[in-house]
Amino acid sequence: MHPAFSVIFFTVSSGTGYGLLFLLGCLGGMGKLPDDPIFGFIALALGLGLVAAGLLSSLFHLGHPERAWRAFSQWKTSWLSREGVASTLSFLPGLAMMYLWVFETPEHAQFALASWLTAVFAVVTVYSTAMIYRSLPPIHQWANGWTAPAYLTMALAGGGVVLVALYAVFGLPLSIAPLCAAGALIVAWGVKTGYWYFVDHSKSASTAETATGLGGIGKVSQFEAPHTEENYLLKEMGFRVGQKHAIKLRRYAKFFGFLVPIVLMVLAFQDIALSASVLSLLAVVAFAVGAIAERWLFFAQARHTVTLYYGR
Repeated sequence: MHPAFSVIFFTVSSGTGYGLLFLLGCLGGMGKLPDDPIFGFIALALGLGLVAAGLLSSLFHLGHPERAWRAFSQWKTSWLSREGVASTLSFLPGLAMMYLWVFETPEHAQFALASWLTAVFAVVTVYSTAMIYRSLPPIHQWANGWTAPAYLTMALAGGGVVLVALYAVFGLPLSIAPLCAAGALIVAWGVKTGYWYFVDHSKSASTAETATGLGGIGKVSQFEAPHTEENYLLKEMGFRVGQKHAIKLRRYAKFFGFLVPIVLMVLAFQDIALSASVLSLLAVVAFAVGAIAERWLFFAQARHTVTLYYGR
């Protein structure tokens, strides 16, 4: 599939934002957040801001952005619609949590409820986003059991790295937070490795024979190409990425998205050489670079069954 940057930014930005909101929601529900209104405002504003930026960028991928509101009406059958509804509803507990944290106190009776709802909607929204792709059988690289876990664990890892950076910048006690973030990164790395192994060692059930319905006659081969130039379907659904280029980008994703942030989180925990705030901020930048490379490959290496009609 053609890797449009608007969709890449959408999935990375909103995923990281929801990962941060999930962690803040869980900590708030357990009464583990600091009673610091400025920290609370900035942390939740950053989480909600990343989500909003991602959602807005996704509109640029639509042919008619002004019709985006119509997607909300199809929530019974469409994961895209469910994702839109869930993302919109997630702002309600998130803003309520921000209000109570800033103008009241995390000890407020309703703060825990708003926190848990924020965490729940964060998971539901990221899962719905993953299912947009998981529910497309014609694309073998998406319609598999690794897609949703990869989206969820990447969101958790990104949110964890950002949360550690926030704690460090505000001078709050980190305790074992960097090690927890490193653990989330390791889990995400393992899931993504499983996904890549699946993509490399499995094939789509669709073939030229099944696509044309002529398998009963024998082997189907193309006599002549339908046309001499690329068309919209081939540009959007038959995007080609060189194997060497894909391997190089996968290495970048592993190095910047997982290895570097893990090392930096461990160093931040031990407070070696540089301050925890500098180390954690560097981890955020590294993760962003790696996540963009990972997500670019997720789209670029996906092939739609329709390309079989063009001899690919």
